[in-house]
Amino acid sequence: MTITGVLRGQFELTWSLFEYHLDRLVPEDLLWEPAGPTWTVRPDAAGIWRPDWADEELDPIPVPTVGWLTWHIGWWWTTALAHARQTVPPHRTDVPWPGTLLGTRDWMHHLRDEWSVVLEDSSRLTLPVAFPWPPEAGRTVADLYGWVNAELMKNAAEIGQLRLLRAAELSTAS
Repeated sequence: MTITGVLRGQFELTWSLFEYHLDRLVPEDLLWEPAGPTWTVRPDAAGIWRPDWADEELDPIPVPTVGWLTWHIGWWWTTALAHARQTVPPHRTDVPWPGTLLGTRDWMHHLRDEWSVVLEDSSRLTLPVAFPWPPEAGRTVADLYGWVNAELMKNAAEIGQLRLLRAAELSTAS
């Protein structure tokens, strides 16, 4: 098996876990705040959904909502796609959240489809890449592909855990 085959297999496994939870979300799951402090997404004055953000390390680290986590996936994945394609990545503030469950699902599926195309190009695996690491880290496109798999798996687990906690809370409140 090739490295591309391994990375693709890992991605498909990770996507299936993510999609399992994504398909079971209900709109109320997106902005549920399990504890404080919390990071979420909210519309600005123009109605564009923006994430909470801090440039410094916070202590305690805020608990993200599912909405915030899906924005985060969309942001880092859009940035990873730009680096993989050797195009200029968007600034974090230029990546809004869709604002609805349907919009979020569509966005995630669109990113998955774009990433699937990128994964087919094995000719670039040994080229240097500077995301999410600094340029001097000496990482390659293959490292980026593996990082996307790991980051998506982590975010899928976080979303799944939040979904399960909310469902458990609702069942005990009945």
